[in-house]
Amino acid sequence: MANRADPDDAARHAEKKARIKAARDRMMVEKTGEKGLILVLTGPGKGKSSSAFGMVMRAISHGMRVGVVQFIKGAMATGERDFLQAHFPDLCEFHTMGEGFTWETQDLGRDRAAAARAWDKAKDLIRDDRNRLVLLDEINIALRYDYLDIGEVVAFLESEKPPMTHVLLTGRNARPELIGIADLVTEMAVVKHPFRQGIGAQAGIEF
Repeated sequence: MANRADPDDAARHAEKKARIKAARDRMMVEKTGEKGLILVLTGPGKGKSSSAFGMVMRAISHGMRVGVVQFIKGAMATGERDFLQAHFPDLCEFHTMGEGFTWETQDLGRDRAAAARAWDKAKDLIRDDRNRLVLLDEINIALRYDYLDIGEVVAFLESEKPPMTHVLLTGRNARPELIGIADLVTEMAVVKHPFRQGIGAQAGIEF
């Protein structure tokens, strides 16, 4: 038998929620501004690129043009790239420009050259104000290892990003300089991960 709510409890609940709604409505009246955001997804936990591609899909669903540059991932097929290139080639320009993880290449010169090419492509996509969102996937890793100059990246985002273009940067260990200019920073934490249980990367989850 279901518990019946006490009438007094129900009245108190309704009154409390009405106060919360009134406060929320007052707050939202003041939040009418729009601008192109700099968004940083970082931290050791899984979900940075996954969250970023969720935003890519959200933008596409609104008919917005999107650009994607992957700074580290190489030729290995990924579900997100295959899906976007197959179904939304008119709305998503996708460039995978890395050569794989740094422990795989073991070549500093190659890694720096690949990062420089990816950054040049990223700048082209950001300067094109037809793109409403540009994802720089795992650029934070390139910045962490000094494959790119953090000062140049920050200066470009501050001076050349069109006013209504969103730029989304992912990867662990985001540099403090980047966090300083960002409008949104989310840090993914690790609570549990199947890798620690001896489970490898799986299609549909990691790639």
